[in-house]
Amino acid sequence: MSDKGFFRLALGVSIAVFAVVVILNRRIIPAPEVYPSFVTFLPTLNAIINSVCSVLLIFSLMAIRNKKVSLHKKINITTFILSAIFLISYVVFHFFIGDQHYPKDAPFRTGYLIILTSHIILAAIVLPLILMAFYHALKGNISRHKKIVRYTYPVWLYVTVTGVVVYLLISPHYTF
Repeated sequence: MSDKGFFRLALGVSIAVFAVVVILNRRIIPAPEVYPSFVTFLPTLNAIINSVCSVLLIFSLMAIRNKKVSLHKKINITTFILSAIFLISYVVFHFFIGDQHYPKDAPFRTGYLIILTSHIILAAIVLPLILMAFYHALKGNISRHKKIVRYTYPVWLYVTVTGVVVYLLISPHYTF
């Protein structure tokens, strides 16, 4: 596959993921009235996955700075797989439960909404960048990989860290 072809594929996948999230958020598909009990654990699982991904991203940077390319590759593949599991878990939770809203009169609401908004926007932006970074790394095109990762890495790290922060702020207000 050509670089241009993969870019189109990555963009298409990213748009499809974003569309699913919007559909779930807008409740275009109504939630089932009954949901499996495991669903209530998924936000905690997602926070754990995001925490682990944050740590792995830091270890990945340390590995590559120490020229441990094989370790860097293994860590990033693990992080990518965990992020895919997160995405599946996120979609399942939002299919069954939907969005949880931060109470209007609760403290930190403005801060929560700022963090949540930046998290959502950057999560949507970073997905195609992550896919392109992996594509170039796996093809051995390290110079292009480095150029993409220069911007992708801090955004991906921010998204994983703010995912945990969002969970910590909203979890006391869950209503299920």
